[in-house]
Amino acid sequence: MRIGIHGRDFQQKSSRFMERVLTILSRYKAEIFVSSKFQKHFKPKHNFKFKVFDHGDSLKNLNFFISLGGDGTLLESITYVGKYEVPVLGINTGRLGFLATISREETEHALDSLFKGNYTIDERTMLRLVSDPKLFDGTRFALNDFTIMKKDTSSMITVHVSVDGELLNSYWADGVIVSTPTGSTGYSLSCGGPLVFPESESFIITPVSPHNLGARPIVVSDRSEITFRIEGRSKKFLVSLDSRFETVDETVKLKILKERFKAQLIQMPGQHYFKTLRQKLNWGLDLRN
Repeated sequence: MRIGIHGRDFQQKSSRFMERVLTILSRYKAEIFVSSKFQKHFKPKHNFKFKVFDHGDSLKNLNFFISLGGDGTLLESITYVGKYEVPVLGINTGRLGFLATISREETEHALDSLFKGNYTIDERTMLRLVSDPKLFDGTRFALNDFTIMKKDTSSMITVHVSVDGELLNSYWADGVIVSTPTGSTGYSLSCGGPLVFPESESFIITPVSPHNLGARPIVVSDRSEITFRIEGRSKKFLVSLDSRFETVDETVKLKILKERFKAQLIQMPGQHYFKTLRQKLNWGLDLRN
């Protein structure tokens, strides 16, 4: 079994936990591959046999990929294996965790289920950025969202958004988010966007701090082509794919499409999207008690 690992939280408590994960994988005689970022910062007390990888074709031969951290770490893990559609297991060493849902306490049981084949795969739609000039060093896909944001704090920007060539709206705002259903629990949610079931074939367009009270989030088909034109007093703007940022000017051409491949998220028995929402958003709890 060939298993990749990525993590970026290297506090002392987390380091001990990561050693425990490697110990469990070694017990199953797994061939372990760790990211160069993981290897650079992780200094185990015991000697473990593993190989180091960066982005490259060698990752397509992995059987599974383990993300050790929060949702941000899992999104970063997807940039390594997304186009190879390697199944990813998110183990949560962070706080909220809509994507990385396996707790520290559940880790040993989850890894045992993984090796026994007792799991399912949850396929998640991703979006793809087409731009001129090309951005993000060729890694132009995202599991959560694409955003356009103002670069300074002085004034709003105007983002003209068109869907399939038809003008949707000219948003006077701090920015605009296009999210996948998976990303509906992320930045879009904090800006007033709706929760969207992961299997919904849709994109959510959400303005960030709009200066027009009539501007509201809208859900469109993920078969749509979404294009943008940006204006503002500042001539520099920020665009992002998940947590990766680039600076652009108003001459850049931007288009969002559905990506050809999907993220493969490993789900353990008993896990379900609705259960995650209830746990993470405290649905059904009466805080008065």
